Amino acid sequence: MKIFVRIAAFCATLFIAGSAFAQSYPTKPVKVIVPFPAGGVTDIAGRVIAQKLSEKLGQQFIIENMGGAGGNLGMANAAKSPGDGYTILFASSSIVVNPSLYKNVPFDVDKDFIPVTKAGGSPNSWIVTPSFPAKTMKELIELIKKEPGKYSVGSPGTGTTPSLAIEQLKHSLGLDFVTVPFGGGGPMTTSLLGGHTPIGCGALGNYVNLIKEGKLRALAVTAKKRSPSLPDIPTLDEMGIKDQEGETMTGVFVPAGTPKPIVDLLQKEISAIVNAPDIKARLLELGVEAEGNSSAEFAAYVKTEIAKWKKVIDDAKIPRI
Repeated sequence: MKIFVRIAAFCATLFIAGSAFAQSYPTKPVKVIVPFPAGGVTDIAGRVIAQKLSEKLGQQFIIENMGGAGGNLGMANAAKSPGDGYTILFASSSIVVNPSLYKNVPFDVDKDFIPVTKAGGSPNSWIVTPSFPAKTMKELIELIKKEPGKYSVGSPGTGTTPSLAIEQLKHSLGLDFVTVPFGGGGPMTTSLLGGHTPIGCGALGNYVNLIKEGKLRALAVTAKKRSPSLPDIPTLDEMGIKDQEGETMTGVFVPAGTPKPIVDLLQKEISAIVNAPDIKARLLELGVEAEGNSSAEFAAYVKTEIAKWKKVIDDAKIPRI
């Protein structure tokens, strides 16, 4: 009984200490790692959220872009950081794809991270330059079939869900084209706008304003339902091209060991931020549908997504990198 009482007292002490720590947190600037170059949907959404966190919690939440190796470099850096609440990872769906795509992944999703919340998601979209002859997704597919090997399709990077969406469509329809991976959504957008890469597949959030301005044309989104950001764009599903759903999420993680009261605080604050009417509308303008689910719900989502993309990689016989 004495041992039980001592254990209970010890646990209570830890809980009180953790709660007090969370109440004083943060006492210094917080590093927010985005494992891609600036300009992509994860970066843009992350900056919107980080600015609000700075305002609400009284310390600077500073974005640090650490691109490279399909996001692996930045995610590895976050995984090796102290679990003290002063490093946060704003990851895209690469965190659930890379474990099945790379031979050597420098992090373990289960062991190295604590899922905080899924801030939001953006469906992937097939886009072309305004001068490109295909006006619909059906016409694009017909063009590619008519001249195998002629066309190239840009992706924001190997291991991103758009890159897998490209391979998934290629495999399911038996298409022959070249995939051109970029170092992120920003560089790919630059190439599209410059006319160097006339076809691309990327998170819709990268292109909403460009599509509205007529600088790019969207042919389809990879979702079960149309995006409220651009409701005129059809889904692949409604065209009869099934099982092509995929999104680019903005997921928030912290290194393992981060005290639960801090995890709970971040989950609460980020969920409130993304669901505030003004921020929700701002994110929707970026093509991102806000979510802000619980840590447990996000952990379950991560587990499901890892299994889903592993199957896509295996079925399409995509070689490990």
